[in-house]
Amino acid sequence: MNNEHSPLPCKQPWEEMATRSQGQLLKIHPQRKLGRITMILLVLFVIILFIPWRQTIPGKGTVTALRPEDRPQTVQNQIGGRIEHWAVSEGQEVKKGDTILVLSETSQSYFDEDLPARLAEQLEAKQSSEVAAGQKIDATQAQIRALSTGLQLQLNAATNKVLQARNYVRSDSADLIAIEKFYDISKARIARYEEGYKNGLFSLTDIESRRLKLQEDYAKVISQQNKLSTAQQNLLNAQIELDNIRAKYQETLAKTQSDLGSALSGKASVQGEIAKLRNEISNIDVRRSHYVVRAPQDGFVVKTLKAGVGENIKEGEAVAILQPREPLVAVEVYVDAMDVPLILDTSDVRLQFEGWPSIQFSGWPSVAVGTFSGKIASIDRVASANGKYRVLVRQTLPTPSNDSPWPRQLRQGSGVYGRVILRSVPLWYEIWRQLNGFPPSLEKEPQGDKDKK
Repeated sequence: MNNEHSPLPCKQPWEEMATRSQGQLLKIHPQRKLGRITMILLVLFVIILFIPWRQTIPGKGTVTALRPEDRPQTVQNQIGGRIEHWAVSEGQEVKKGDTILVLSETSQSYFDEDLPARLAEQLEAKQSSEVAAGQKIDATQAQIRALSTGLQLQLNAATNKVLQARNYVRSDSADLIAIEKFYDISKARIARYEEGYKNGLFSLTDIESRRLKLQEDYAKVISQQNKLSTAQQNLLNAQIELDNIRAKYQETLAKTQSDLGSALSGKASVQGEIAKLRNEISNIDVRRSHYVVRAPQDGFVVKTLKAGVGENIKEGEAVAILQPREPLVAVEVYVDAMDVPLILDTSDVRLQFEGWPSIQFSGWPSVAVGTFSGKIASIDRVASANGKYRVLVRQTLPTPSNDSPWPRQLRQGSGVYGRVILRSVPLWYEIWRQLNGFPPSLEKEPQGDKDKK
């Protein structure tokens, strides 16, 4: 009892404060806390590994124009000359047809100011020569027609003579045959009379009469043979005359046709000279119109490539660089050869322009700020000098679901960084691909991913 009611020993003040502080402190279990944190981080890491990651193909390039006529071009003079006057300055806006440069003539062949009038006089003289050549052609053709008509008459007459001589030959031949028959009969009779005279049937007077008759018949045969020979000679002469007429006509006709050919050649030569003079007159008119170098289209004079007044320039030299006024802007991005097969004509591109503030998330292009969308316009078939392939990107039309159009302040030649958007993959797959150096996935994108995009 005494022990139960005995007073407790008194504690010191500092001991009481330590007791109260110890009660207020949290009870720490270091091992359990570390395990929980590690487990939470592991779960978060696993979750992050399965987050969708959009694969991209990066590339650098510059701003350009989609159409060739929208790209910076050099303005060239088509003729050589001496610079007399500059009508523009660098940075100036020009319209199509505005004067850029005025030239003067430096070729001695075009110094004469009245050269077109001189050539016109030569042209008139040549045209007169052409008329004369035409008249000569007409006269030669009329001569050929007259020769043809005269030849036809002569040929008809000569042909008739040949036919007449041939008839004479036929007639004399028939007469000769008849006379030769009579002569043969006379020879037969004289033979019979000779036999009868030997037998005393005929007198010597009868024999002599028959012999005289035989001589007369023989003379007739010789005379008819000579007549036939004369007729044959006449036929031959008629044929020779016919051939001579034909040969003479051929000679005269050949000479006349030669004159006609010379006249035709002279006329063609004159026509060629006339065409040449007309060409020279036209060329002079065109050349004088090229003394003024004009702007081929609306735009801005970026830089003049020739300086001063009085400087001689050759034909085809560039005198200024012209930037078209409203080009259809595009972007050319260079990508590695390993990535080219993965780019499709329908692939989307996200672009970052130099001088335009932006925040780009490679795997999540939808949350990027300050980037602009584009579409693949073309992919080069051959590599560029740097070993990479050029991809031309065009601007997409803005829609309610699309972002804003490209900035109007873009200038050709400014830098740009682009990313070609591919399919979505888990983050673990992208990390594994990057560690192994593999290209992006070539598999087709699921329909759901396409709809989300």
